Amino acid sequence: MKFVNVRNLRINASRVIRKIKQEDIIVTRRGKPVAALIPLNENMMDEFLKLRKSTRSQKNKTNYQIDRQIGAKVLKKKNINVAIVGATGVVGLELLKILAERRFPIKELRLVASERSAGKTVRFKGVRCPIKGLRGNSFQDIDIAFFCAGSSVSKTWGPVAVKHGAIVIDKTAAFRMDKNVPLVVPEVNGEILKNHRGIISSPNCSSIPLAMVLKPLHNYARIKRVIVSTYQSVSGAGLKAIAEMEQETKRILNRLPTKRSEVPTNVGITDYRLRKTKIFPHQISFNAIPQIPQSNAFCEDNYTDEEIKVIKETGKIMGNNSIKISATCVRIPVYHGHSESVNIEFARPVSPAKARQILSKAPGLQVLDNPGKQLYPTAVEAAGKDEVFVGRIRIDRSVKYGLNLWLVGDNIRKGAALNAVQIAELLLK
Repeated sequence: MKFVNVRNLRINASRVIRKIKQEDIIVTRRGKPVAALIPLNENMMDEFLKLRKSTRSQKNKTNYQIDRQIGAKVLKKKNINVAIVGATGVVGLELLKILAERRFPIKELRLVASERSAGKTVRFKGVRCPIKGLRGNSFQDIDIAFFCAGSSVSKTWGPVAVKHGAIVIDKTAAFRMDKNVPLVVPEVNGEILKNHRGIISSPNCSSIPLAMVLKPLHNYARIKRVIVSTYQSVSGAGLKAIAEMEQETKRILNRLPTKRSEVPTNVGITDYRLRKTKIFPHQISFNAIPQIPQSNAFCEDNYTDEEIKVIKETGKIMGNNSIKISATCVRIPVYHGHSESVNIEFARPVSPAKARQILSKAPGLQVLDNPGKQLYPTAVEAAGKDEVFVGRIRIDRSVKYGLNLWLVGDNIRKGAALNAVQIAELLLK
């Protein structure tokens, strides 16, 4: 398909859409998308120019232009055709739950997963919905496609979905640092959605709550430096990771070996899975592992891939790469909820009381901070909740203007599925 870019043409967009099959190019008005995607080969271009000429004499002329913004269309439909890629994973299942809870206006729901899952069913609003394998036509007539099946899947199939006219909301790392792809946390930078070109990226599950807390404080006192340590639950590594933690815990409590080399070969199915499909490089149960992800983690200067994500994504979300950030990411044996210890250095003074006031008014945040009554956020209380919780706000006396705080958020809800659904909701406004 050959793309063209013709600007400042006076046409009737509805006539163009009736005449030309929708697919790859966009009609926009005053720089904002108003129609869908249109491919223009030489014959179609001739037809388009004829339409342009025939509409110049109309009284109510409207200035449209064809824009090369692939996929950037405005959704004005009352009911949306939705696809979920990775529907059987931990994030995909939570997406289904949240779409139902928030009564997202779905006309057709198309659930897609690997060939191994094809033919299975999952429940949505009390109805068993079939899982289909990923195909070239999986995105035909789809308006919004949620991707939560891994970066390689998103890189391969995301552009395919866009070419079929879908807007892709991607939960993987595939496009997060692409300068042409908005990285969106609705409470922080939802306004940049208008710049999307068909693919919208949802940040890492640790970057989202961190940016939600840093942004309102930065607006008040300008942040110079952040040191963050994350304590991340096993659900962030998927359903198999949860199963591994449970299996290890049972074996330890029953005084059975947990190391793969110590598990006998003639064992039951649970032990066999533990022996053959170990997710973490070390025992996760009753332990803390300073390495995320589980394999091929370490990059330049011995930072892990997860730590680099937190550093780079937070800067992009906040629209300010001048903030110096250092991160250490640790996996801990918790089902749901990422916790973060955050040290912040400011350019001007901000007291703990003022920080509590600012954060209590920020969207999506809830302050729980009364140490005298042992009131502060924990992963257990945050699990299943939509808010990001903040507490332990106190002065850092090692710098001129500094604060320490503790935050917790459900990594599968706000850290993943909920943020993606909120992005989709913004597209409909």
